[in-house]
Amino acid sequence: MSTSTTAEQHDLQSRLPEPGQFFPELGGIAAAMTKATRNGSIPQTTVGLVQLRAGQLVGSTYHIVRQSGLLRQAGESEERITAVSSWRDAPYFTGPERVALELVDAVLTPNPSGERVPDDLYAKAAVHYDEKALWTLILAIAQISFFIPVALIAKPIPGKPLGKNYSS
Repeated sequence: MSTSTTAEQHDLQSRLPEPGQFFPELGGIAAAMTKATRNGSIPQTTVGLVQLRAGQLVGSTYHIVRQSGLLRQAGESEERITAVSSWRDAPYFTGPERVALELVDAVLTPNPSGERVPDDLYAKAAVHYDEKALWTLILAIAQISFFIPVALIAKPIPGKPLGKNYSS
């Protein structure tokens, strides 16, 4: 990283202070959502890939940096992390991961010509995931969607650990 980039990163400020001071229950909500997605019905890697893709779709640097970092910590390869943005033609993803990425694309991308999640996409997902796993995937998309407005409006500082990612 160049010196100017480091200085710019150091000077970043969030638009709003840490929300926990106003809503102490937010930490409990976040923990409950995380616990729900860690029920073992789908791999945590899939959750991470889906949440990284969601960050990409909405243009959230905060979520892209955070989810990429979490995937790296979990041992994911740079090729897989980098290729999430072009998952449709990338050779790095399994069938279940592909349908999970297709679902998050469908949910977060407007479709002016019809339903966002058509029956054929649901049927494709149901081939790879049982009902509990589908609900877990839905909750993983809901979890990141819950925090998208936070990232886009409040602008927490990318790359900073939780609790230290807001200006005072």
